[in-house]
Formats: sequence, C-alpha cells, structure tokens
Amino acid sequence: MAMSNSPRSLESGVASDLPPQSKNTASTRSPAPAFNRTPSATNRRHASDIEHTMRRPFLSPTLLSALLALNAATFSAPATADSNTAEAKAKSDADAEKKAAEWVGSLKLGDAAKETRVTEVIATHLKTIRDWHNEHPFTTVPAGINPVTGNPLSQLDRQMIANSALPKTVHENLMTGLRKDRTPEQVEAVLDKFTVGKVAFTLKGYHAIVPDLTAGEEKTILGFLQQAREQAVDYKNMNQISAIFEIYKTKSEQSLNANGRDWKKLYQAYTDAIKAKKAADANAPTPKQ
Repeated sequence: MAMSNSPRSLESGVASDLPPQSKNTASTRSPAPAFNRTPSATNRRHASDIEHTMRRPFLSPTLLSALLALNAATFSAPATADSNTAEAKAKSDADAEKKAAEWVGSLKLGDAAKETRVTEVIATHLKTIRDWHNEHPFTTVPAGINPVTGNPLSQLDRQMIANSALPKTVHENLMTGLRKDRTPEQVEAVLDKFTVGKVAFTLKGYHAIVPDLTAGEEKTILGFLQQAREQAVDYKNMNQISAIFEIYKTKSEQSLNANGRDWKKLYQAYTDAIKAKKAADANAPTPKQ
C-alpha cells in the first residue's frame, strides 16, 4: 500500500490497521510500523540520498586541522600585523625622543624650557623623515636612467629621488626651531649629530690628500661640506647621507681642478703613500723583548 509523507495520511494509515477500539489512541503511537510497508517513491529517493551522502568521502583529520588553522590565521593575521606595526612605531618613536634628548643634553644649554623645545624639534624631525622614507619606498619611483651618466638608476638612486620630495616645510621647521633657541655654533653641533661628524672627518681627509691646501681652498671645500650637512639631515640612513656628501665632494674636487690642481694625481699619490707605509711596517723587524 502506497503511503504519503503527510502527517495526516501517515496517521490515518497507521490507525486503519488497528482494531476499532484502538483508533482513538492512534495519533499518540509511534509511526514506526508504517515503515514495514513497501516504501513509496519519495521514501526510496530519501533512502538513496542518505546512502549517497554516507558514501561521500569525509575530510581527513589532518586536512581538517590544516583548514581550521588556515582559517584562524586568516582572521588573526591582520590584527597581529597591526599590533606589531604599532608596537614597532612606538619603539621607534621612543628611540627618536631618546636620541634627541641625548643630543640636546650634550650641549648643556642650562635652560630647561629651551632644552624641552629643542628636543621636541629634533625628535619631530627624526620621526618625520623616518615616516616619509617608510611611506615612499624606492618602488614609488619608476626605473629609468641617470640623465648625467646614462646608467640605470640604482635602488639607492630611486630612494634618494623619493626622499628628496620631502616637503620643504619639514626642513624649514627644523632649522627655524633650532635657530630660535641656539647659537649658530650650537645649531652646527646638532647638524653634526645628524650626520655623525662627516664635515670635520671629510675636511681632515682633504688636508691629508692635499697637504698644501690653501686657506681659500679650505674655505670653499668647507662651504660645500656644510651645504651637504644641512641637506643630509633630511635623509634617514647613512648610505643616503653619504650619497649627499658625495655630491658635494665632487664639487670640491672640481673646484681644486679649477684652481690648477690635479685631483686624480693628488689622490693617487696619497693612496700610494699609504700602501708604501703599510708595506714598510710589515717588513720592519720585530723589536727585541
């Protein structure tokens, strides 16, 4: 006998098989006896679906664990990255403030208010050039050639171009803030801190290479190096600072050539003398104890 999936039909089917006195309680009985009957097309389809489902392969525990881990990582990675970035920036800010305080402390201004203002000016500049550098990687500058040499732009070249687009107001704010509370000599001392004393170091090198450097030549070279120093304070790391100084060292050497010197010969003689001294020191007899 065919049966319907309707609760009403199922109930009627069960009740019709019961003795007359049991019909009033048919609705409370389990419909299980009805499944002893020949299944309808609908029930056969349901049974087939169940069998098909049971035959489907289940995910292995290993694969399931991997998927769950990947899902968890997908949702947690952005939050973790943001947290790490914020933590790194906070540490970098603290380092900049500490460095600024140390530089100002070395000048012994003797005025707490001035020290606070100047420290803030320096720390702000350090943070600003850091942020500009980090937010403008070399990839923001298209690859191309150096119009002077024709050589492909290096990664450093492209980074220098990106950093040189720093708004002029950033540099102006630094210099205005320093000059407000410091003497010219103290301002130079701070700029030397930014550039790790490269002016004095480089000038000393010129004196070694050109022993008879005149006062006029020294003044010209010093002027170039001071320009390099002030420009270099807007760059983040030492390879960029050194690249700025290279620009002005080239200008200095060109000025020596224009003044009747031969820079290449002077530099060659200097390096030859260094090599000769090293060789002499290596061949010198060891002093007796």
